[in-house]
Amino acid sequence: MDIDTLIRERHSVRKYYDHPVEENKLAILSARIAEINSTHGVHFQMVTEDPEAFSNFILHYGRLEAYNYIALIGNKKDATLDEKCGYYGEELVLKMQELGLNSCWLALTYSKKSLKVSVAKDERLVLIIAFGYGMNQGMGHKKKTPQEVSNLAADSPAWFAKGVEYALLAPTAVNQQKFYFTLDGDKVKLKAGHGPSTKVDLGIVKYHFELGAGKENFLWQE
Repeated sequence: MDIDTLIRERHSVRKYYDHPVEENKLAILSARIAEINSTHGVHFQMVTEDPEAFSNFILHYGRLEAYNYIALIGNKKDATLDEKCGYYGEELVLKMQELGLNSCWLALTYSKKSLKVSVAKDERLVLIIAFGYGMNQGMGHKKKTPQEVSNLAADSPAWFAKGVEYALLAPTAVNQQKFYFTLDGDKVKLKAGHGPSTKVDLGIVKYHFELGAGKENFLWQE
């Protein structure tokens, strides 16, 4: 499946069948998690077939029914930890979609005590990604316009327009889409707004933008 289809078809799913995920699919995810951990200094952990993880987990839109999850964990002192979790977490989310699995980002509304993960004293659990075989495929979310989140103009290059388009298809906390892209020549600046998990959102959105724009076409500007 091509990346455009993956991005457009992936939506948050909150109810899952208790079917085990095949070992070959788990092995692919596990290998990529190990790579991310060793290369980027994080401590992501995958837990499968844990029926108690969300048994007392009630969201404002109902109960979450999930059995597998990836906990996104890293060093407390890493100033870029939230952004890393968003960026590499979204890479894993799209890999799950490619494998025929569904997923859901979960930030503030779960009990850390109920998760079967190890968090050292110098580490912080940022958020988790639930995954498995969904009872549905989820629904799309309302999107802002490109002009609301960027300085896109009629004469902007096609790669910038595509990057912004993909960014608007990215999941963000409570669908807030609080980010703004500024194009200046071949340089792109991405600014986060204020709100819950906006630094995580920054990483997710950055990953989507790069997929649409192509890393070879621009440079990030701090």
